[in-house]
Amino acid sequence: MKVEKKSGAAEKTKAHLLILEARFYGDMCDELAKGAIAAIERAGATWERMAVPGALELPGAIALAEASSRYDGYVALGCVLRGETTHYDIVANESARGIMELTLYGLAIGNGILTCENEAQAWARAKVNEMDKGGGAADAALTMIRFARAMAPKKKSAAKKKKAGK
Repeated sequence: MKVEKKSGAAEKTKAHLLILEARFYGDMCDELAKGAIAAIERAGATWERMAVPGALELPGAIALAEASSRYDGYVALGCVLRGETTHYDIVANESARGIMELTLYGLAIGNGILTCENEAQAWARAKVNEMDKGGGAADAALTMIRFARAMAPKKKSAAKKKKAGK
């Protein structure tokens, strides 16, 4: 049996999201955040915006924020550019791994950490009027919030409980 429900980025979603930014490339983060904020507001959701030093700190910051129970989802924004050392590989891989691990515990996270060869590639992805990866990350978080809510266990009615002998 196939179950299909239409769900789009413009769907209204009552939610409160935390936008977390790795501010190493501040101007780029501002552009990513511009797209994320527009997507969140289009969905009728609310947001807060906070910064951490770099992409490696994003998963830990999300875990700390989740402990506060104040947010329905998270948008992780930042940029990692390839340099002359293997540091790029560590930061790109470990920030993505940390975020993925948190999603496996049920957190709704949109990963908007750009991992690019150079600044020109990063800007093309960050700009709202080009690839708008900040908006895409926010849309992903909102979609996962809606999905988690749809998968939540349904409460049994009093009649069903009585019939079951409870």
